[in-house]
Amino acid sequence: MPDTTSPITPEIVAAHGLSEEEYARVLHALGREPNLVELGIFSVMWSEHCSYKSSRIHLKKLPTEAPWVICGPGENAGVIDIGDNQACIFKMESHNHPSYIEPYQGAATGVGGILRDVFTMGARPVANLNALRFGSPDHPKMKHLVQGVVAGIGGYGNCVGVPTVGGETNFHKAYDGNILVNAMAVGVADQDKIFYSAATGIGNPIVYVGSKTGRDGIHGATMASADFGEDSEAKRPTVQVGDPFTEKLLIEACLELMATDAIVAIQDMGAAGLTSSSVEMATNGKAGIILDMDKVPCREEGMTPYEMMLSESQERMLMVLKPGKEPMAEAIFRKWELDFAVIGEVTDTGHMVLTFQGETVCDIPLGPLAEDAPLYDRPALSLAEYKAWANVAPLGDVPESSDVGADLLKLMACPDLASRRWIWEQYDSQVGADTLQKSGGDAAVVRIHGTQKALAMSTDCTPRYCYADPYEGGKQAVAETYRNISAVGAVPLAITNCLNFANPQRPEIMAQIVEALRGMGDACRALDYPIVSGNVSLYNESKATGGGSAILPTPAIGGVGLMADHTKMATIAFKKAGNLLFVISDGELSVGQDCNGHLGQSLWLREVAGREDGLPPPVDLNSERRAGEFVRSIISNGLALAVHDVSDGGLLIAVAEMALAGNAGIELSCDYVSCSDLLFGEDQGRYLVEIDNFDELVRMANAAGLSAECVGKIGGSAILEEPRADGVCRLNVPLTALREASDSFFRDWTES
Repeated sequence: MPDTTSPITPEIVAAHGLSEEEYARVLHALGREPNLVELGIFSVMWSEHCSYKSSRIHLKKLPTEAPWVICGPGENAGVIDIGDNQACIFKMESHNHPSYIEPYQGAATGVGGILRDVFTMGARPVANLNALRFGSPDHPKMKHLVQGVVAGIGGYGNCVGVPTVGGETNFHKAYDGNILVNAMAVGVADQDKIFYSAATGIGNPIVYVGSKTGRDGIHGATMASADFGEDSEAKRPTVQVGDPFTEKLLIEACLELMATDAIVAIQDMGAAGLTSSSVEMATNGKAGIILDMDKVPCREEGMTPYEMMLSESQERMLMVLKPGKEPMAEAIFRKWELDFAVIGEVTDTGHMVLTFQGETVCDIPLGPLAEDAPLYDRPALSLAEYKAWANVAPLGDVPESSDVGADLLKLMACPDLASRRWIWEQYDSQVGADTLQKSGGDAAVVRIHGTQKALAMSTDCTPRYCYADPYEGGKQAVAETYRNISAVGAVPLAITNCLNFANPQRPEIMAQIVEALRGMGDACRALDYPIVSGNVSLYNESKATGGGSAILPTPAIGGVGLMADHTKMATIAFKKAGNLLFVISDGELSVGQDCNGHLGQSLWLREVAGREDGLPPPVDLNSERRAGEFVRSIISNGLALAVHDVSDGGLLIAVAEMALAGNAGIELSCDYVSCSDLLFGEDQGRYLVEIDNFDELVRMANAAGLSAECVGKIGGSAILEEPRADGVCRLNVPLTALREASDSFFRDWTES
């Protein structure tokens, strides 16, 4: 049998992604040489994708607890209390490498995998989101990648019947050779029907359900734990193939069985497939496991144990059932036209044992596979050393805008700010009939079915900030989702994350990881906004682009908040002519000769001045919390008629987005139009609020230690400035021109 008798050579070890030192650890753990099946199992379980061996030591420093956290990191997804015996279950994960190789299936199976993480814990999925990073639009492969990824997300999500309600899409040349596709899923469950993965009960049956196992996705986890070489196209067989219709059947079958008392433990087969699911279940239950590989449902002839254990075929689950419940469970899965097979049982050996054709083909102690997997404290530059290495030019003098209107139109047409309608119109955002706010606002809002409550959710990160200063960038990524959720009127409760970085064996990249996590942790503590789940994706760089390009550090954050009464939800659209628009901030901004907005790392500086200079805007976490709580209060009491946070592009871009959403113009104060810093600076912690009660807003803001400054009056069909005494007009942009600029990028690019 080739699986157990093929000699293990140094070349085979290297091909499995294990270093010489790691292979020595394998020999020590087994007390002998492994066979090929065992080597493959160690390979995937010790990959970065499964073991987090370069990041675990730093992940442990993150805040993960709060009174409303039911389950933090360590399970399939995070769980938070949303009242009335209900829980919200959510997580974000990466599918970066597969999506670069085969964008449609890579993105589609990313959606399928994250959905399984959520419904395996007993939740019905209610929303999908995504965070996408692409390279330069001029790159010859980029249009194909964008179109394939978007089609894959839409194709899978639309068919499986879960609405895709939000996300973000950015472009930068650093992603030319390694795009990022991060998928997030959110579900709702009853608190007394949450399921975990710990396999317990010696002798309990282990059951395989879902689709048959094929040869697709073998070594997917290992591939995701290495950078791209020139042979990326040859790795196409390691990309999984998804079937959303089967996933829909699997969701319904699992939820039906979960309504009974049959399940002891359940785990989806994600990265590393049957290997990771069985190892994690046995490890979490402090038990052992024995599997009969002859009983694994296979769709291809002659599959070996090695292939079965490492396959990442989609739409599969592993369960531990109570004895005697097998016939009932099988009837449910057969009714839904899914495979069902008892393939093993829980043991007390502490080992993973596999048999095939009457022989034992694997016998591995579980400790070394999981809890005792390699853990590295890799060398990292200090933050000061990192900044010296990054060598970002200081901001220096920045000339005033020579044409504010032209700058506004240019920014609204740039790839990072242009309307994403072409993307989100391909997604079914309304299936389930509970979507209250979809892409295009600050946060998506989905009603909790049959209640007045709603969940608000957002994904965000600003990689250019993280590159210039990973600590401030990590803080800002968390604070931005906090701001987005607050802007619709929900209370931010917890986050998930997808930590995308390049090669951790480079000290400058480890510095990005360490400092971004430090910033995230500080923000979560200050905002009472813990991390309950997440994913780490390393080695996101490519030799294929001719120089070893690394992505920008991208710690994508997915935030979730709760709205007690969805009828009080805020949106960004201007509501009524004659109302006033105020900027809420910590009071540090000023106008006139002393204006001091932050232009470092701003999109205006990059798109208009052609510079990527300066440090990112600092994040005052105390001010963030104060402003967020204040904005939520004025939404709740009905004072705020429209709300939008100020982020990419600065204040004028936020005004333009509100105007387009409400199809209403605004006359802006001369004091603000006279200063590029204030118009385009990306200072943090600011919100724009439409109100019709001037005195009450100012009084409440001052009582909260915040400033409320009137920036203009809503009305008309253009964004313009109020008449000046000198008769000079620096800004007069019709909404028709603004909308054309906003719509032009994706329309023209995808049709060319």
